[in-house]
Amino acid sequence: MKPERLITAGIDVGSSAVKIVIINNTPDGYNLLSSRTERLRHRDVITVARTAFDQAAADARVDPRSIVYIATTGEGELVQFRTGHFYGMTAHGRGGVALIPAARAVLDVGALHARAIVVDERGRVLRYRMTSQCASGSGQFLENIGRYLGVALEEVGPLSLTSDAPEKCSSICAVLAETDIINMVSRGIKTQNILKGIHLSMAGRFIKLLEAAGAAGTIAVTGGLAADTGLAAAMAEESQKSKLSFIFESRPESGFAGALGSALWGAFRHRKLQTLGAQVPVLAS
Repeated sequence: MKPERLITAGIDVGSSAVKIVIINNTPDGYNLLSSRTERLRHRDVITVARTAFDQAAADARVDPRSIVYIATTGEGELVQFRTGHFYGMTAHGRGGVALIPAARAVLDVGALHARAIVVDERGRVLRYRMTSQCASGSGQFLENIGRYLGVALEEVGPLSLTSDAPEKCSSICAVLAETDIINMVSRGIKTQNILKGIHLSMAGRFIKLLEAAGAAGTIAVTGGLAADTGLAAAMAEESQKSKLSFIFESRPESGFAGALGSALWGAFRHRKLQTLGAQVPVLAS
């Protein structure tokens, strides 16, 4: 007899995009059925989330009514058809460990800020530290700089790796950092050296953040910049320079860690409610 499927969905509503995963939860973990990213581009969040969710369900070939728990995170409290909501650090901690089981800390680099989260083996948050509101250590800042330099975000990492003389950005303020970069361009500094310098500046801030949170060992990198190979290399360099033994790891799905973590916590909450004999709440569809 086939075991009953326990399908949950995670919706991570960020400042620039909505990310969705649909998974089948198993006794040994989970199977990813579908994942989807939809950029907001100044559109209505609720509409984008609904459309992206329907498309993700179609990709997974599941009837949305068979999804037992729709969990949101980030700004997901705006999503009216959710079953429940989880705090961002809670979701990224769980998702990071699910993707990289050896990790005992997660570095979430989002569009507007970065978070260092120390977790246990189940992904439960023990301690955390966040960057300030200044955006120079964020994905949005890097995307803006790439746009100014005429480089697409997916090209930033590979180009940074070709740097031969990185020019470090002196300011941690996003506005002043952009002024620094304009000056670098006028001085004829090569694009790859500017990008590597930005990566090193960001990496230095992230290393301090992780150190302040008490992180050690393997760090799961999540969020929009998890796939940035140039940033990964810069963090490894800065870690070595600081004589710290951080090992940074990411997976192709690391950008979906928040959505994945919320889907996994949704399954946990669903099982708990079933055990207690409680009814899972269903919000407006």
